[in-house]
Amino acid sequence: MPHFTTPDGTKLYYEESGKGIPVLCLAGLTRNTADFDHVAPHMPVRLIRMDYRGRGQSDWADPTTYTIPQEGTDALALLDHLGIAQAAILGTSRGGLIAMMLAATHKDRLLGVALNDIGPVIEERGMNVVRDYIGRNPAQDNHEDAARARAKLWTHFEGVPHARWLAEVRAHYAQTADGLVIRYDPKLRDTVLATQDEPTPDLWPLYDALGGVPLALIRGANSDLLSEETADEMLRRRPDMIRADIAGRGHVPFLDEDDALDALTEWLEDLHEF
Repeated sequence: MPHFTTPDGTKLYYEESGKGIPVLCLAGLTRNTADFDHVAPHMPVRLIRMDYRGRGQSDWADPTTYTIPQEGTDALALLDHLGIAQAAILGTSRGGLIAMMLAATHKDRLLGVALNDIGPVIEERGMNVVRDYIGRNPAQDNHEDAARARAKLWTHFEGVPHARWLAEVRAHYAQTADGLVIRYDPKLRDTVLATQDEPTPDLWPLYDALGGVPLALIRGANSDLLSEETADEMLRRRPDMIRADIAGRGHVPFLDEDDALDALTEWLEDLHEF
């Protein structure tokens, strides 16, 4: 399985498929390359995915390096490893924050950005959900029970078949003799909670740094992390932004919903013209 080594010696997992415009997929906070399993068959591009340090099949590292700036540096290191001067980024949640940061610091490396249910204002109620589960193993002993529990508890998602929930929990929890365990370093919890009492930074300048590059926003209509008001302001600032609000989805859409695919298709067309 392909890995590359970052300048600080951390081995990170990545995978790539297809050909054409390079699109780097950056996953959510606790997630991994499987975040993009559902959309990958619909993306006629050179699709590149990576596991952040401490997640998935990448090395665990010093937890103090589990930060957006470091993960952005790692993403650029992967592009350098692959000999890619510029790439578009499809960023889910945390991945979208990394994309915005890179727009402010290394805009010359970006061909475009698609944000999956993330913006410059993160709702506190959504963050409270994250703080509650991060670093903890699920209560269920097996994937079947975990999938059924998710279907019952995640009422902000509608019409999701059992097979999809099963695929999701298998991607994010490993089966062991002692039950299910998370596929990331539990110490990520300490890093996240260490910042909860700090003043909330103004992320609008990072969003505004996306000016001039093809931009898309896919939002779960039931999202508890990205409000409709924030999405409206994002569109006001970038009237050319492609926007799709996905009915029956919370944080985060799977990206293979019809409206999400329509938005991504339009975004890819903009990339060809950019």
